[in-house]
Amino acid sequence: MTIEKTPLDRRTFLRGSIAAAALIPLGSTLAACAGGGSDSAGGATGKASATNPFGMADKSTVDAVIFNGGYGTDYVTFAGTELAKKHPGSKAKISPSTQIAQELQPRFVGGNPPDLIDDSGANQIGLNSILGQVEDLTDVINAKNLEGTAIKDTLYPGVTAPGTFNGKFAALNYVLTVYAVWYSSALFDENGWTPPKTWDEAMALGAKAKAKKKYLFVWGKEAATYYQTLAISSAIKQGGDEVRLALENLDKKAWSHPDVQDVFKGLESAVKAGYFKPGGSGTQFTHAQAQWSQDEDALLYPSGSWIENEMKKNTKSGFKMKGAPEMTVSSDSSMPYEALHSAAGEPFVVPSKGKNVAGGKELLRTMLSHDAATNFEKTRLAPTIVKGTVPADGFGSTALVSQTDMLKGAGSNIFTWNFVDLYGINPDQLVVWNSFLDGKTDASGLTSGLQKISDKVLNDDSVKKIKVT
Repeated sequence: MTIEKTPLDRRTFLRGSIAAAALIPLGSTLAACAGGGSDSAGGATGKASATNPFGMADKSTVDAVIFNGGYGTDYVTFAGTELAKKHPGSKAKISPSTQIAQELQPRFVGGNPPDLIDDSGANQIGLNSILGQVEDLTDVINAKNLEGTAIKDTLYPGVTAPGTFNGKFAALNYVLTVYAVWYSSALFDENGWTPPKTWDEAMALGAKAKAKKKYLFVWGKEAATYYQTLAISSAIKQGGDEVRLALENLDKKAWSHPDVQDVFKGLESAVKAGYFKPGGSGTQFTHAQAQWSQDEDALLYPSGSWIENEMKKNTKSGFKMKGAPEMTVSSDSSMPYEALHSAAGEPFVVPSKGKNVAGGKELLRTMLSHDAATNFEKTRLAPTIVKGTVPADGFGSTALVSQTDMLKGAGSNIFTWNFVDLYGINPDQLVVWNSFLDGKTDASGLTSGLQKISDKVLNDDSVKKIKVT
């Protein structure tokens, strides 16, 4: 099997908020999903067998479009090479993209979508708009992996929940992402600093940073909503499910919730105090991140756990990157400080009208093998949803070890949300957040701007809403 890479766009781009379900307790059981593939599944098929459970045809091509963000695309190429050992003469066409929606929506409309899509990044397709056009992937996790074990028995509990909508397991999220506030443990040890646990502590650390002619935070224009992710996490930890459900269900007063407002005011104080490095709205986001990881202009950066791999070529030697849980408003928060925003991410979908639906599922099955998962973790320094593939030393990564420590510390206090990706509103929110972090609008303006975006979706009868409970 040969692997072709089509250079649609090799730029690293904003990953966006992770696609996820309402709440993912990692200790829960796998979400139960009914049914298997769609009756409309297309493409040539071969004979199904124990080693070819979906009946992928011989000498066929698998067309895969993969989001080219912090994780790159060659981990799928690796899986394609592994697949070649089972299907000689076949070909995987791996097309990197940062414009998933723009490039693939016309293909869905035209009835010729790819066989496998990593629907991620700021320009992803809203999953609610394609639910009826993608396969139920229950048969994938029910199948045996390349080692002969049922895939569902090799996955962390709860990881099917992010991609399950109205009982349909529509998207398999491949990466177990931990959201945190990232920092240089070497720099912090050198100065006797500790990661802040509350917003008051963050402000105190900002003053110490300023005394050292450094900033507390930095941001780039395409990643301004990383601070929205931080803000939502802080508010949920402070107020609990009441906050999460209001935002998820597009409540008309969601962004005015007292706990959300307390976090916004904390951010506003940091902006007014000059604790954000100026000019972020005019700075490409990886350049801004390098100001933190390479130049150490700022102390903290909120991001998902892809950050180490994304910046590995632009991180100061001896930086010793680690993550800490996101801050609460106060010490009497509804959830403990150790609670984490963590979810399975990188949603992979198999369109029902792809020319090689069986091939798309087979490539996904191969990605869930022990070797493919280990390859991803070793080269990307981030865990997949496959259990038991990260060693205790984290392949030498302090960031990966800290993720393991944070997950252990959080226990069952794991949460996430879905509404941003479900309704595809991140691009509109970016505009509001860039203005706020620039100091051009205040917490009140941030609130009204975000509420207008939520209200627009709520009041649009053409947009299917999913009630979260």
